[in-house]
Amino acid sequence: MPSKKQKKIPIIENFDLLPGRIVAKKYEIISLLGSGWESEVYLVNEITTDIERTAKFFFPHRNPRDKALKFYARKLHKLRKCPIVIQYSTQDTFVYRKQNVSFLVSEFVEGDLLSVYLSRQPGKRLLPFQALHLLYALARGIECIHSVGDYHGDLHSDNIIVQRVGLNFELKLLDMFHWGAPSAENIRTDVIDLIRIFYDALGGKKHYAKQPQPIKDLCCGLKRSLITKKFKTAGKLRIYLESIQWE
Repeated sequence: MPSKKQKKIPIIENFDLLPGRIVAKKYEIISLLGSGWESEVYLVNEITTDIERTAKFFFPHRNPRDKALKFYARKLHKLRKCPIVIQYSTQDTFVYRKQNVSFLVSEFVEGDLLSVYLSRQPGKRLLPFQALHLLYALARGIECIHSVGDYHGDLHSDNIIVQRVGLNFELKLLDMFHWGAPSAENIRTDVIDLIRIFYDALGGKKHYAKQPQPIKDLCCGLKRSLITKKFKTAGKLRIYLESIQWE
């Protein structure tokens, strides 16, 4: 006998979880924090403890056999001793439109996205010494990740949270990307991204010509080959910053 035609499972492209909804009998939705290719991220309240947390809900078709969720959970656990990384808490599931949806729960970090923070500065940019403090904080944070043989993979001003600014920037990273196993090329790309963030924080091309020479020596004209030759890892960049000479 011919087999019955399988019913096609609808693809979920957004969750539209409204404030007040209870998920998995444990978490109350507060607000949507952001969305991406594989998931939506919400601020939630853990009902039993009244603690605010972040929940990353994976679209089922982007998370077959929980592959994406397991990647994030394992990576956050591996990097748990790196202060710049958000701390993983647990994972859970709930049913949405008759489909099992997995989600990852982590600490909620208050602050502004770096892009938002920069937009509020005079001229929407930082002065050289401010930008150096930012770069140093980023280099130290990424150095910790590189020291355990891992990488971020997609550093930019929309996935870095600025928690506090004083003598030092206190920062946290959002999404960790997985473009294959860690490699020297992945690590070099992180360093290039750090220099690009620094360059943009200073105002980019419009203000580059007037920057002091030590700043230009750091940016290397954004030439990948020059940057990777000078700074092979975030640790090398951090050491360079600690010994930088100003006339």
